[in-house]
Amino acid sequence: MQDRKFKWYDYLTINIYYLALTMLSQTLVPLVLPLLVQDFVGEAQKATYIGIIRLWGLMVALLAQAFWGMLSDRSTLRWGRRRPFILGGTLGDFVFIVGIGLTAGLSGLSGFWVLFACYLLLQVCTNAAHGATQGLIPDLVPESLRGRFSGIKAILEVPLPVILVSFAIAGFIKGGNLWLGLFTLMGFMALSTALTMLVREEPLRETPSPLNWEPLVRLLAMTAVFTLVILGLGMLTRWIGAAIAGMQSVVSLGLVMGVAGLLAMAVAVALGVWLSVRICIGAKDQQNYRSFTWWVINRLAFLVPAFSLSGFALYFLQGRLGLTAEAATGPAAQMMMFVGVFVLLSALPSGWLSDRFGRKRMVALSGLIGGLGTLVLLLAPNLTVIYIGACIIGLATGIFYTVNWALGTSLVPDREAGRFLGISNLAGAGAGAIGTYIGGPIADFFTVNVPQMPGLGYIIVFAIYGVLFLLSMIPLSKVELPTAATPISG
Repeated sequence: MQDRKFKWYDYLTINIYYLALTMLSQTLVPLVLPLLVQDFVGEAQKATYIGIIRLWGLMVALLAQAFWGMLSDRSTLRWGRRRPFILGGTLGDFVFIVGIGLTAGLSGLSGFWVLFACYLLLQVCTNAAHGATQGLIPDLVPESLRGRFSGIKAILEVPLPVILVSFAIAGFIKGGNLWLGLFTLMGFMALSTALTMLVREEPLRETPSPLNWEPLVRLLAMTAVFTLVILGLGMLTRWIGAAIAGMQSVVSLGLVMGVAGLLAMAVAVALGVWLSVRICIGAKDQQNYRSFTWWVINRLAFLVPAFSLSGFALYFLQGRLGLTAEAATGPAAQMMMFVGVFVLLSALPSGWLSDRFGRKRMVALSGLIGGLGTLVLLLAPNLTVIYIGACIIGLATGIFYTVNWALGTSLVPDREAGRFLGISNLAGAGAGAIGTYIGGPIADFFTVNVPQMPGLGYIIVFAIYGVLFLLSMIPLSKVELPTAATPISG
């Protein structure tokens, strides 16, 4: 830890790159990728192919972030440990953002696969910068100031970039000017990177110990198993759809596919987490810390709908309100902005409320509120009510982010907190993968088989997400909090 006095601008320079990261994800995931994929594969398959690109992109991100984080931990470059990776990752991002823009001139499946390759390579570069950025606060900020720095990080990571995308980028994309939107994004990223380069780092002075590849090998095995679980359940869902495609009753189709999709996502959450925790911490520790496994299941079950709603927001608005893809871009960005603002507003007081009413109760409440917000989205007669539903979901997500993490930190052994809590990255990456890869074919099934009811597929998928919010409360009953007499110390 460097002995230094912090100026007001250090709070900005150490955290500003989080703005770039969120602006990139909020531009591509809800806006650019859905538009391009729809152009490439058409109305009947767009959700399935969004699921494919999200699944593999998130799994690559999970591995890349861990790999680059390990390398930056050991970097002895004269610039410092983190800034070279941030600069290099950003320059790589620019190459593949331009590549994504150029795919707009392509067509058909060939265009999709070029987009797919550019997006995966973008994930490699982005997570080189992301993995390094996560090390700045631990490297430079003493424990006594990390709360203040983390507060600035929260503002730069959630509401501010979402608002900037809504007002500075979404309008260009809505107007059909993809390139202006992408160049605006790159301008914000360049500014964020330039400010980050002002961080005063010093090179690592001691010689790093030999590289231990075991954590990365375990992560690779965990990611492979988790991906196979998602792929298998997605295939099963599509098989069920093919088997019942001849049914005449729309209600029966909705019930069968809805139940199949819900069961597939629930099994993917439970089985994927159980196998992943077993691989990462071993059978003995999994048995000793059973509450930890249930906590990860709760976390993933909530984040599946929370993350997946944004990926299908544009398509949902198209079907629900009869909008064109370009016309739905602005409202989709507004939806995400309302979610982001209410995440921030609810995250701040929820820690105090959890101390007063209990962490498990507050996490359960977040699942209930998330289900209510999704119900509002489904019943909304107009865009105003849809925005209200988005605010409610943002409220639930803010409570969950703060309280669920605090709950998790009380369940892991003190001396191995990093090894245990690192598995929570699986919940972040796996959430979007499960929700879009399994949900996408369900939405497309109704587009093909019930064309007279446009948007029905996304209503079914969003209903599954709403039930998952509610089901996320069940694993909490298996979570046993340590008492003062039996602290977890490893």
